[in-house]
Amino acid sequence: MNGTVTVLDRGPVRIHSYMSPADTFHATTQLIETPARIVAIDAQLDPAYADEAVAYARGLGKPLDRLIITHGHPDHYNGADRFGVPVHVLPQVREQIAARPAAQLPSGLVVPATDLPSSVDLTPGTEMIDGVLFVFETVSGGEAADELVVKLPDQGVLVAQDLVYHDVHLYLGNDDIDGWQRAIDTLAAETAFDTVLAGHGLPSGPEVYAEIRRYLTDARELLGDDGEAYKKAIVDRYPSYAGPFIIDVANRSLFGAGH
Repeated sequence: MNGTVTVLDRGPVRIHSYMSPADTFHATTQLIETPARIVAIDAQLDPAYADEAVAYARGLGKPLDRLIITHGHPDHYNGADRFGVPVHVLPQVREQIAARPAAQLPSGLVVPATDLPSSVDLTPGTEMIDGVLFVFETVSGGEAADELVVKLPDQGVLVAQDLVYHDVHLYLGNDDIDGWQRAIDTLAAETAFDTVLAGHGLPSGPEVYAEIRRYLTDARELLGDDGEAYKKAIVDRYPSYAGPFIIDVANRSLFGAGH
């Protein structure tokens, strides 16, 4: 396996956090194992890594119930068809995904256009899945235009996905640092959750919110009108962080295709 898996035991629930290698900036697929099934959250950028997450899930000996897509960035939906289960997604996120044209990333990976055929509308609120309480909430603004947050209150687990990165450079292509900071403040106020699952990087605790706030503050200071200068400055400030390539992807949105 090229990726890595971190397993968290929470009574009748086990959470398997699959993290891709650094070449796709440690994107995560969360596999929520309930007593009789598995709920997957997010689907990887590289289909080969989606295949790894699916193979790992199949090895648990329980059926995959569904795949939840949290937001409209390709590193969380491009491998969706590899899961072979219904895709649950917010209607507005489905529209955002359908509006994205096919693209080739700086790495050479081609991301085809898709409208997530046969996907199921996900409605914010609560749902009991195999006796486990799931809470689905939406966040507008920040890392993406709209994002889904999944909470497991009985397990003290908050699946923040791309509102939280852990030791990975942040994608600022949505150009909404203020919105991201507001979202982090809202999540940090949720004191009942001792485990935070990131969309990029290993699982963490609430201390990760301070790290995100610090990075966003630094990004606001350093982000001028030159993408290459910004990349050098932020990498110099966070030299141990993975995924500097994600800054190149964001810079194409912020400054144009020449960056």
